[in-house]
Amino acid sequence: MKRCLALLVFGGLAVAATGPEELSDAAQKLAIEKRYAEAEKLWLEALQLSPKFFPALFNLGYMYFSQGQAERAEPILRRAVEISPKDYGARYVLGAALARLGKTEDALLQWRAALEIQPENVRLMQVMAVEYSKGRYFQEAAAIARRALHSKDDDLNLYLIAIKACQDAGENQEAFELAGRAMKRFPDSARVNFEYAFGLQKLGRVSEAMRMLEKAMAADPSYEEPFFFYGNLLVDDGRYEDAIPYLREALKIRSDYMTARVLLARALMQSRQLPAALAELDQAVRLDPRHPQPHILLSQIYFRMGQEEHARQEKELSLRLRRENPHALEAEQGRSFLAKP
Repeated sequence: MKRCLALLVFGGLAVAATGPEELSDAAQKLAIEKRYAEAEKLWLEALQLSPKFFPALFNLGYMYFSQGQAERAEPILRRAVEISPKDYGARYVLGAALARLGKTEDALLQWRAALEIQPENVRLMQVMAVEYSKGRYFQEAAAIARRALHSKDDDLNLYLIAIKACQDAGENQEAFELAGRAMKRFPDSARVNFEYAFGLQKLGRVSEAMRMLEKAMAADPSYEEPFFFYGNLLVDDGRYEDAIPYLREALKIRSDYMTARVLLARALMQSRQLPAALAELDQAVRLDPRHPQPHILLSQIYFRMGQEEHARQEKELSLRLRRENPHALEAEQGRSFLAKP
């Protein structure tokens, strides 16, 4: 007996619907043409015929993910991983979907499994380093960043990720050594000069740090961090008026830079430019009404102006905001991977 072929037509595309393979292949062609609704229909039909057909599961999940529908992608991609746990693509895309949903630990578990499949995949290591840092898993971020850099030590971005990861992990000496290595490879990079200056300052070599910052500012006048840090070093040295133009420049580049705005207000206050300091702090409060630091300085300025009641109110407000938002004035603390938040 001859086998009958059912012929489906989607917008001129004829599909010989003999089984899930043909349906999935046709869906793939439709997806390439951005005919997503039609592709979805065929992949779902393929899965009705064969619920464990991996290509239909993976491609449907990937289509959902690429369209920004991570919630729909997750269960489909989990089924794909269950069926083919050694498939790198399924593990990677599932991890990406989970990360987009804010499920950091689950995402990293999928990427760990993917890295076992492709242990030399530097791109994946880079993604994992960034996501570890976002989750405050600083030790893991530093370890994977070093591993990525060891595999590809001519990549500027990998150096920068590794330096930042080591700093977050409290490995300042290693961060400085990495910055030194990066300086030899990328001496004209503003970011590398800044990171090297940061390390020099940690070692107490402030004058050298300032020279590096000057080089960074010249290399990229649109990069705000060297201007802020230069101003910060001047404030630490009591050179308040000298610091003001650098801090203003940092804010010109990035107007929402809260730390720079508060430091500018402090420099203005110490330079006895109290109205200007108040204006900066008013702007800081508008940017982030819940941040306690502007109110601490406002209290000090009002006290200097003889407005003791205003000073008291601002001090009380800063204390209340500090209790409500205790992390605002503290560095983020690392945590162990898979520990409860």
